Amino acid sequence: MRILHTSDWHLGRAFHRVNMLGAQAEFIGHLVATVREHSVDAVVVAGDVYDRAVPPLAAVELFDDALHRLADLGVPTVMISGNHDSARRLGVGAGLIDRAGIHLRTEPSACGIPVVLADACGDVAFYGLPYLEPALVKDEFAVERAGHETVLAAAMDRVRADLAARPAGTRSVVLAHAFVTGGEPSDSERDITVGGVAAVPAGVFDGVDYVALGHLHGCQTLTGRVRYSGSPLAYSFSEAEHRKSMWLVDLAADGTVTAERLDCPVPRPLARLRGTLDDLLADPALTPHEDAWVEATLTDPVRPADPMARLTDRFPHTLSLVFDPDRAPDDPDVSYARRLAGRTDRQIAEDFVAHVRGAGPDEHELAVLGEAFDAVRADSAVREVAR
Repeated sequence: MRILHTSDWHLGRAFHRVNMLGAQAEFIGHLVATVREHSVDAVVVAGDVYDRAVPPLAAVELFDDALHRLADLGVPTVMISGNHDSARRLGVGAGLIDRAGIHLRTEPSACGIPVVLADACGDVAFYGLPYLEPALVKDEFAVERAGHETVLAAAMDRVRADLAARPAGTRSVVLAHAFVTGGEPSDSERDITVGGVAAVPAGVFDGVDYVALGHLHGCQTLTGRVRYSGSPLAYSFSEAEHRKSMWLVDLAADGTVTAERLDCPVPRPLARLRGTLDDLLADPALTPHEDAWVEATLTDPVRPADPMARLTDRFPHTLSLVFDPDRAPDDPDVSYARRLAGRTDRQIAEDFVAHVRGAGPDEHELAVLGEAFDAVRADSAVREVAR
């Protein structure tokens, strides 16, 4: 069976205030053309179809167009909800849409109920594991501790139990939206650290033939059977070096997996430039970036006059301007933002305690801080689902 694996469309998302709907529509057209060109048997979309729980109307219309075009192909599509989606909204009408060959899997309780497709070699069971927010699904999976690994392990136990009851030789594909150990994140994914450590080991998915992952925006191979497709478009400058693509996966009769990366259209390249303003304006080596979306980091010791206006004379698509003067790390003038770069909210809180009291938090206080941050994140998730 030939499977096209994609994820993280984030329909409705902008890129530094640039409307990306046109580029997203171009990707949908590319997806449909790829299904035709490569005789794809099934499409899997591993979550984050939308960029937020209540997407703009134009994004909903684009999704509707995508569903119609995929249904018209007669090629089954399996989709799950991600942490950016509202599972309840995305799942509305799933029963009716199912009849058109578009299978939306947004209910945690249905993790062990597959979409079964067949080819000349027999059945392939597709299990959809939507994003499992630990605070919201711990009762469903009867786990004592609400953590990402525990709820995913419980969901996979249901998958393996169902698979064991099926005829010998049934192949299996799992769609999941999670942060799996070994994956490389970027700046444009929403934090999912509620419930403790967000990353789960790839071994959680043992026992199935292919795992189509979503959440991380870079295309990645964790094992031969566990892969991220990444987002089809860049949504932050941290993705400047990404090669945006989808996985074309061939699942043989014995469950052997072979995969090929298929590139996605690039609306405009990204460039991250760093140096003094005068150097950026004069350096001939930067000529290839004049048509790119640019993030410019200025290292001038003193903020120059009219930097954005001067930059856009040469780089008209400059979207982000950062000031980072070259100074020693212990220089008192180093910016607050620079001192906090790369630190989590919890680490910042621990540093604050140490700064105020002269000593960092003890083991009990660390636990209290962790519980407080988890509670805030869980409450935010509950509120978003309820909107």
